This record gives sequence, C-alpha cells and structure tokens, in this order.
Amino acid sequence: MNIKYYEDDDILVQRFSNNPIVREVSQGWNINISYDKDGNIVQIVILEAKEKGLYPIIPMKMAA
Repeated sequence: MNIKYYEDDDILVQRFSNNPIVREVSQGWNINISYDKDGNIVQIVILEAKEKGLYPIIPMKMAA
C-alpha cells in the first residue's frame, strides 16, 4: 500500500495496487473509491482528510 498526503490541498490518497482503474464511486462528497476490472479496490481518495480527522493515520493495534 502506498499512502500520499497533499498538505496544500488536504488530500489523502491510499493506493492499494497498480492495476488500471476502470470505475470510480463517490462515497459522499469527500471520499472516492476506485476499482479495477475485477472489482478490487485500487485507490481511495479522501478530500479534507486532516480537517475531518482522518490524517494523520494512526495504526490500530492488533488484539492479542
């Protein structure tokens, strides 16, 4: 997974694969999910990520 944050625009991009994007779906006005031809998630883009409290990403600890 590749994560990039664009501070000037407050945009968080999470890239899960290099597969070509064939479909994008908006999940509300500030979250867009991109899919490959097999329906796998390729990328998630979050607008106003820091403003909405979604950046920085804090990893969750796995339960023992």
